[in-house]
This record gives sequence, C-alpha cells and structure tokens, in this order.
Amino acid sequence: MGLRIKKGDTALVITGKEKGKKGRVIKVDPSKGRLIIEGLNIYKKHMKPSRKYTQGGILDKEGLIHISNVMLVCPKCNKPTRIGNQFLTEDKKVRVCKKCKEVID
Repeated sequence: MGLRIKKGDTALVITGKEKGKKGRVIKVDPSKGRLIIEGLNIYKKHMKPSRKYTQGGILDKEGLIHISNVMLVCPKCNKPTRIGNQFLTEDKKVRVCKKCKEVID
C-alpha cells in the first residue's frame, strides 16, 4: 500500500481527540497504515528501571494515528490538501498539491 505522507512532512489531524492540530511526522508504518506525529496523541507509559531508563517512572509517549485521520499540509500554500502524482520524466514520479499545483518533493 503506497502512502502519500512521508517522514518529515507537516500533517493536520482531521478527526478524533486531536482534531485541528498540526505537527511534524516522526514515523510512518506502512504495513499498519499508521503514523506518529510529534507532540500529538500523547499517552502515559509506566516503565520499570532498566539499563536504558535507570530512573524508571511514567513517560509521555506519542501514539499511533491512522493515516485516514490525517491530511498533508502543503509547504507552499500552507493549507491541508489532497496529494496527486505527476511524472517529471518516464521514471521520476513526484507528489503534487491538488490546491496550488506545486511539487511537494
């Protein structure tokens, strides 16, 4: 399944408890169709002390959000938009903003 949102893009959440918030995409999981957005969908994780976390305690972590609940924000027009594909050459395909027709990649 080809995903149109990539790591490093700015995304807007369109449904759920984080609706209307923007953030940078940290990680994309194409097999599950989910992604992690920086600072959104925070949950508490209880950690025992270990070598990695010597203190232990309660950590705040970003949770996964389904890709259908997110829209890409165009870096040129700064609006949430759908994404189209366009061929520059025979083998070079790029993402295009449907609103302003600008190349995203």
